[in-house]
Amino acid sequence: MPQKTLTDSAHQGVVEAPPAASSKRWWILAVVAVAQLMVVLDATIVNIALPSAQADLGFSDGNRQWIVTAYALAFASLLLLGGRIADLFGRKTAFLIGVVGFAAVSALGGAANGFGMLVTARALQGAFGALLAPAALSLLNTTFTDARERARAFSVYGAIAGAGGAVGLLLGGVLTDAFDWRWTLYVNVLIAVVAFVGGWMLLTNHRDAGNSKLDVPGTVLVAAGLFALVYGFSNAETHDWGSPLTWGFLIAGGLLLAAFAWWQTRAAHPLLPLRILLDRNRAASFLAVLISGGGMFGVFLFLTYYLQLNLGFSPTKTGAAFLPMVGALMVAAQLGTTVLVPRIGPKAVVPLGFAIAAVGMAWLTGIGVGSSYVSAVLPQLIVTGVGLGLVMPAAMQLATGGVAAEDAGVASATVNAMQQVGGSIGTALLNTLAASAATDYLVGKNATNKLVQAQATIESYTTAFWWSAGLFAVGAVIAFLLFRRGVPEQDADAAPVVHM
Repeated sequence: MPQKTLTDSAHQGVVEAPPAASSKRWWILAVVAVAQLMVVLDATIVNIALPSAQADLGFSDGNRQWIVTAYALAFASLLLLGGRIADLFGRKTAFLIGVVGFAAVSALGGAANGFGMLVTARALQGAFGALLAPAALSLLNTTFTDARERARAFSVYGAIAGAGGAVGLLLGGVLTDAFDWRWTLYVNVLIAVVAFVGGWMLLTNHRDAGNSKLDVPGTVLVAAGLFALVYGFSNAETHDWGSPLTWGFLIAGGLLLAAFAWWQTRAAHPLLPLRILLDRNRAASFLAVLISGGGMFGVFLFLTYYLQLNLGFSPTKTGAAFLPMVGALMVAAQLGTTVLVPRIGPKAVVPLGFAIAAVGMAWLTGIGVGSSYVSAVLPQLIVTGVGLGLVMPAAMQLATGGVAAEDAGVASATVNAMQQVGGSIGTALLNTLAASAATDYLVGKNATNKLVQAQATIESYTTAFWWSAGLFAVGAVIAFLLFRRGVPEQDADAAPVVHM
């Protein structure tokens, strides 16, 4: 029997079947998954191709980081705006514009004839990604209302969100080795064609917040605040924590976000209604996504360095080395969202996932100059993948579950923003700590000796892994303290979605 959606007096008390009950919902999941994969893998697919792009276009080492940072800055700062646009003007409209725009600027980046053109294309990718990602996630939230089906859908979506970075590394390596670095951008056009055709045929346009207006002051405050925050952490990589470009932007970001929170309590049509943040399970889920995004960075970046620079792996082989982790993550995602959370609740499952991921990262600190991938990396990756698979899909499902349909886009955008900001914080913190560890190791030693240099890099990697393990351990404690006991009501009773 199809579920029904309750409406309030604004809808004259009519009880209607939600559009989510469509028989096309599994095809919609496939389309959303393709679009999400395009956005997530683009955060890492270009990384492996950077040396080739730098040699081709001739930009400096100092400018190289902006190819990555430009995407992160635009994506993080515009996510809440993108989510609200999806609520106001329709998710299908936002989705299709996001897909077409992302493909167009990807083609622009692939055809870049210099640094300026490439970095502009990357920033525009981030902007269109900020429109596409929350529209995709909110489509899942409103398409799947049956608790069991929703859990399966989010297990797929969460697995892609968690494993997309590793898939990006693999695809980036294959495309760079087989063709050219430009294909790490051109490939998005091919993916976008599939997503656009599927979205055009399958999606319907719903404007659940059509009677609201865009909160312009809130949009400016949160965009500027998130930009300053991500920019400040990015500057910590190239400068230091004592630089005004680091702490100045971090303080400005904090003040702007505080002003945004204050304004949301007074705005007639708030960009981020605070009711979204007041649910205890939802707030815990947002923090879980933030922490897992920050700690996961230590797996991808530093292990990529280790495999290529120390073990001599090619870009393609490096990407393939992450596949066991992807497989473990996807299996754990299915188990966590469809079996464990509906039976024992998130208070046990999410902290357990964090604890397992912490064990995996701590175990990974045993790597050495001459270690074997099979014994020193592979088992640790699988353990870490299992842990993250229990955390991310469940947290994403709970973070967007139970919100009113008119808030689905902005709630989804908040999840994406947490993951992006977490990754930016992880980038800055772990890079700084790793560099300091390498410098400290070389004190009093012959820095020109190749074996000493190699050991210094190992010291930097293991330091990053220890801090990632610590971050996951903190996540376990926070999740255990914040998540409510028992099974979430929607999972237990398959409660209908209520339009507030």
